[in-house]
Amino acid sequence: MGQTKCETPYGAWKSPLTAEFVSGSSKRLGGAAVDSDGRLVWLEGRPSEAGRGVLMWEGAQSGSFPEEITPPGFNVRTLVHEYGGGAFAVKRDNVVFSNYADQRLYKQSIRGDRTPLPLTPAYENKAVRYADGIFDGRFNRLIVVREDYRQEGVEPVNDIAAVSLNGEANLEPVSLVKGKDFYMFPRLSPDGQMLAWMEWSHPNMPWDRTSIWVGKVSDDGSITNPVCVAGGDEGVVESASEPQWSPKGDLIFVSDRGNGFWNLYSWSVGGKVQSLCPMEAEFTRPAWIFGISSFGFFGDSGDQIVCAYRQRGVSHLATFDLSSGSLSPVKTRFTDIYNLFVHGNEVYFSAGSSTDTLSIVKVCLAEGKAGAGEDTVLWSSLGIDLEPYKPYFSTPRVVEFATKVEGETAFANFYPPANGYFVAPSRERPPLLVRSHGGPTLEASTTLDPAIQYWTSRGWAFADVNYGGSTGYGRAYRERLNGQWGIVDVNDCCSCAEHLAKIGEVDPKRLCIDGRSAGGYTTMATLVFKDTFSAGASLYGVSDLKCLISDTHKFESRYLDNLLGPEDVLEKNTYDRSPIHFLEKLSCPMILFQGLEDKIVPPNQARMIYEAARMKGVPIALVEYEGEQHGFRKAENIRHSLEQEMTFFARVIGGFEVADDIVPIKIDNFDD
Repeated sequence: MGQTKCETPYGAWKSPLTAEFVSGSSKRLGGAAVDSDGRLVWLEGRPSEAGRGVLMWEGAQSGSFPEEITPPGFNVRTLVHEYGGGAFAVKRDNVVFSNYADQRLYKQSIRGDRTPLPLTPAYENKAVRYADGIFDGRFNRLIVVREDYRQEGVEPVNDIAAVSLNGEANLEPVSLVKGKDFYMFPRLSPDGQMLAWMEWSHPNMPWDRTSIWVGKVSDDGSITNPVCVAGGDEGVVESASEPQWSPKGDLIFVSDRGNGFWNLYSWSVGGKVQSLCPMEAEFTRPAWIFGISSFGFFGDSGDQIVCAYRQRGVSHLATFDLSSGSLSPVKTRFTDIYNLFVHGNEVYFSAGSSTDTLSIVKVCLAEGKAGAGEDTVLWSSLGIDLEPYKPYFSTPRVVEFATKVEGETAFANFYPPANGYFVAPSRERPPLLVRSHGGPTLEASTTLDPAIQYWTSRGWAFADVNYGGSTGYGRAYRERLNGQWGIVDVNDCCSCAEHLAKIGEVDPKRLCIDGRSAGGYTTMATLVFKDTFSAGASLYGVSDLKCLISDTHKFESRYLDNLLGPEDVLEKNTYDRSPIHFLEKLSCPMILFQGLEDKIVPPNQARMIYEAARMKGVPIALVEYEGEQHGFRKAENIRHSLEQEMTFFARVIGGFEVADDIVPIKIDNFDD
């Protein structure tokens, strides 16, 4: 006989998925590579060490423990574009990495003496930063994207530069390509004679309008004779990305120039751009960070590509034959695949699914070999056996719902409450937490996330909304947010909650919403301008869009031109959609979480809305964390924010008490 479930109200269920479990055991993944022996090197961020980035090296024998490459006192992380990525590069037995504390580049041996040796000069205040490095053996140098803050009072200067690997730390890197506002993806041809790169300028973001260029690497190492491969036609708006050279010397890249989806294209020297595999699928992701890689080459012919693409929120792994034009699926259980690279006939990628946390996975593509076509998990963000926790996991399903625009629909990943040991009273419906993802040009993932399961295992329903403007559905869907930020995202989050309530999945009187960064803005705008939700939580969100324009960093400094424009209405829309100006409309409780070192959404944003709400008499709470930036990295703060958000909602929407032993913080205008 099965175990009898305990009847307990939704939201009050007991769960072993504690906030401490969520915060302390889940590591971040910052990229991966392989050394000369094919052993994996990866970067993991550790909440238990305040988010410190540590390079790890796969054990020499199957089942042996990995080794730490990064010595104490070093933290592998770059601040280019503030969001970073591409913080290290591996070549044979050497790794070059960016150190967070000083943003200098260091060279380190993977084997033997691992003492890091500086490669770049020391500058005050992390004034010069580097990312996306590739080795150039012809000149014994690293080609990088550089961001230079040394000139005060103006925007930092971005360029592509060369860093000597000879160990002369005081040698100034040499600029190779400059003149545009931003650069990414410097990539050398197999013979080292050509350099490809992606560039763009204000007011565009990399998913709006970019171009791909190719230049000749001269005998003195300089870049000459630049040619625009894609994005140079003023009459064609395209986002071109991820240039990579094939073994035969053809350039393969991704662009949305044709059907509005990021598809694969090829270019050969002296030739024209050709579409390779036109389909309504996305073969890349928005370039928020460096180090993105969605395809690679394998096999002896030089004609074989392995790639990952997304359709309607699901990733697929496939091979593509350049000679025949055929696309063939590769079987995998993973539904969220990115940062793919190839070593020999093995493809490595970061991945997850509804039953797998973020992992590094290897698949052998060589037919006839032992293990060919099978998924091999090399690393997991949790690193523990999940079997005991499976009774507490909720499996998401995609929900398509009508938006406020006639004939349009949007999507969400819906997680019903799940706990193998509890059941709610028969007539009760669960409270709902709607999450508006950050970006806003991003998308919600179905990778098993303990932070989501924290809610569902306690009896909450959870909806992760891919509102209009999200990626993964093509340019037209992505551009629904152009000029409409604060309207489309807000309406879609409301429509999702209303749809779930209408079909009986959730309690219409206990609808909550939260979000981080841009999602925090959507949360605040929803609570101020709509009356769908009963309470909300904003984590490092935006309350005054004008302050965001004036205070934010270079990479996003013109982002709002598209989200709130065009220019003739930009100022009006900026004011009209800022929650801070309309707090007289706010009538439901809200909790705010903010890092005090946040350079992307400065702390004064949260303080302004907190003070205004407090003076108005609305139940409000503000939690500030020392040493945190844009996104919480310390385990204790991840735990605290998760516990306090749930406790806050339980107190203000009523109907249950949380089962966990949590000391609640004071809620102004509620506990007085």
